[in-house]
Amino acid sequence: MSKLFRIQVNDIRVQYREGGRDFEAEAIHKAASLINKKTGLDPHNLKIAKKSIDARRDISFVYSVYAEIEADKNFKASGEIKLFSEPELVLDKGNKKLEYRPVVVGFGPAGMFAALILAENGYAPIVLERGASVEERVRAVDRFIQDGILDTNTNIQFGAGGAGTFSDGKLTTRINDPLIAYVLKTLCELGAPEDIIYKAKPHIGTDILRLVVDNADKRITELGGEIRYKTTAENITSNKLTADGDVIPFDALVLATGHSARDTYSQLIGAGFAVEAKPFSVGVRAEHLQDDIDKAMFKSHAGDKALGHAEYQLSYRKGERGCYTFCMCPGGVVVPSASEEFGVVTNGMSTRARDGRNANAAVCVSVLPKDYGSDPVSSIEFQRDLERKAFVMGGRDYTAPMQTVGDLLNGKSGASYSKVVPTYRDGKVTPVDFSELFPPFVTEMLREGISDFGRKIRGYSDDYVPLTGVETRTSAPVRILRGDDCTAVGYECIYPCGEGAGYAGGIVSAAVDGIRVAAKIIGKYSPKL
Repeated sequence: MSKLFRIQVNDIRVQYREGGRDFEAEAIHKAASLINKKTGLDPHNLKIAKKSIDARRDISFVYSVYAEIEADKNFKASGEIKLFSEPELVLDKGNKKLEYRPVVVGFGPAGMFAALILAENGYAPIVLERGASVEERVRAVDRFIQDGILDTNTNIQFGAGGAGTFSDGKLTTRINDPLIAYVLKTLCELGAPEDIIYKAKPHIGTDILRLVVDNADKRITELGGEIRYKTTAENITSNKLTADGDVIPFDALVLATGHSARDTYSQLIGAGFAVEAKPFSVGVRAEHLQDDIDKAMFKSHAGDKALGHAEYQLSYRKGERGCYTFCMCPGGVVVPSASEEFGVVTNGMSTRARDGRNANAAVCVSVLPKDYGSDPVSSIEFQRDLERKAFVMGGRDYTAPMQTVGDLLNGKSGASYSKVVPTYRDGKVTPVDFSELFPPFVTEMLREGISDFGRKIRGYSDDYVPLTGVETRTSAPVRILRGDDCTAVGYECIYPCGEGAGYAGGIVSAAVDGIRVAAKIIGKYSPKL
């Protein structure tokens, strides 16, 4: 008796050539031939499961191809052929009675997915988000970019969707978890492009992300959840908190504040929560003409729509210290990302089309606990101090400090931008000497790292390249300790979650952690109040 098997064939390589060939069709043909050769069976329903570009030598597309076969029930996959299964999320509900609805603090990727899973399973969560809805966030961010008027609760860090809403929407992650496929599938259901399922370096784009976040809001609400925007959670204890003067009791609290909720960190530390300092990174945003990056990596093939824009990820290490690129945004802009008054913070953002003139990426240096005293208060102050220095050096009006690569490498200052116009607030930057801003170990590693990157990508370390600072919010500076059941140490009802709690780094890993925490709550409690 035969049985239907779903399989996947990996590492199907198709060499790139100009001329409008159907590379995906060629990959599917190669996969079908390989499956037939290995199994003696004819596959059907073939489609692309994963796609990447290998530009290290001759440019090639690298595919994984999904297929179905009818085979003997004893068929076993081997070698290049792997069994494939659709992502599923099976949750067993607990039987402990809930007296109060679950509360989710924060509506970034972790809080959003925690709330989605809870709502879909009948738990009707209450979400408290200190920032505003997507539409209001857009207005607040535009006002900050154009006029330098900062709303400390609604900005690029705080509001519906968290910091990810105003980013490139990259979905790459270093974690290896079966829940990743579920996250991508859910994002597609909420309006993300379907190619995020199979691209090796998927991205949504900030313009599409806003739609995705809005749809997540609607789904949670339709399923009985409640989202309270412009509502800050305060005075968190073991079983209640206050929000806008109201006392909100809870049996389960998902603490998904994001990495910039410093007032919440301070409150938790003061209340005796187990919080530890952790490594993080600081640095600058480097900008190049996207055409120059494309030419350096794709050479004469630059500009071919089949290749798209070139991306890069670079790293340099010296002893225990690293310098690396982070959050590379092809065709993007550098955006003002402060969430506190009198501080300058940078980040990168791009739309789905990635059609801006410049490419940008953070160039960051690792900061170790020993660099700031190893306690959580000092880790937060290390970031804050750099942001405030940058504010002063920029002119005290949210203009950002900038230094060219040439000046940085040669120990000079004063050169303004030329070939590449910085995109931060449409060019509102002022030349400075970063050695007067950063500790010596940061400046030295930036010099060595950028010099190394220039040997890897032609033109990367050219003198005219502008560096805009400061990049301080690459990850949370602290970790809120939790046990195997995901509850905070000493607090059986509180679930620290996502990037802000120190357990994720990016949209996908934060979303996965949100699902993981929601599953713990569901496994403990019955949805019936």
